[in-house]
Amino acid sequence: MDTNNSSSLSGFGAGKVILLGEHSVVYGYPALAGPLSRGVTARGEASNKCQLVIPDALTAEQRKVLKAAFARAMAACGEPGVKVSFDTDLPLSMGLGSSGALSVACSRVLLQAAGRKASASEVAAVAWEMEQEFHGTPSGVDHTTSAMEQLILYRRKPGAEQGRAKVVEALKPVKLVVVMAGARSPTKLTVGALRERQKRWSERYQRIFREIGLLASEGAEAVEEGDLEALGDVMNVNHGLLAALGLSSPGLDDMVHRLRNMGALGAKLTGAGGDGGAVIGLFHDTGPVVHELTRLGIRCFDSQLAGPHAEGTRGAA
Repeated sequence: MDTNNSSSLSGFGAGKVILLGEHSVVYGYPALAGPLSRGVTARGEASNKCQLVIPDALTAEQRKVLKAAFARAMAACGEPGVKVSFDTDLPLSMGLGSSGALSVACSRVLLQAAGRKASASEVAAVAWEMEQEFHGTPSGVDHTTSAMEQLILYRRKPGAEQGRAKVVEALKPVKLVVVMAGARSPTKLTVGALRERQKRWSERYQRIFREIGLLASEGAEAVEEGDLEALGDVMNVNHGLLAALGLSSPGLDDMVHRLRNMGALGAKLTGAGGDGGAVIGLFHDTGPVVHELTRLGIRCFDSQLAGPHAEGTRGAA
């Protein structure tokens, strides 16, 4: 692709799932996360100024935040002459990293338009600017997973601006079914409520966060050893701890148990949780599960996060 011709620029940002470690990652413990095959595709065309085409369907507040986020990214890239538009096949507001995917996709196009190398580290640095506008104090796991396009063990130490990611090499394919289990509460509300409980009962909640962090590390080891049964068991335990933190709901719990009854090696909520959101199930064979759930009118899709013949994300298309 000719990166000097902004009319031909495009970039993909993968959505993400957190296999293990959501919420505790905010408090400095590791999380195991991987990129989905679905995400956001951004495209750039030559323009006399740097600008983003904002969808009409967004609310006034959403448009305001998106415009401010893009302004930070374009400033980081020197405001190249490109008009950026985007589309997505990722379910929104489901804890699947839609804002991180958007940030990465836009960052890829901006960097290419500026004539700069769109390496994973460069993309992550620009996407971080957008993510801070979207979330205030994000953990960084969403855009890092999307930019690296690999299964990672991510950890951000308290006080550090960004975390560090270790690539987790899978001995066997990690195949998930991702199910939408109803609309969820805004992430800021869920995280804020948990933060208040954590402040009130700090020692108790820190013990749970620490245990979730240990589970994430154990899960990474299971992936590297090809022990999918162990990974599934860790996922089940992690869901129980997230429920203990008040982050699950009857709808999420019902879907978790439905997937387990359908043969999942492990199943849990992924993302912020709350009233609804996404649930993931680990399977040897995802096809029959997706077929049955779809037949029942349940929104879902499958994705292979890692391992031989994994569905690759598309980087700079």
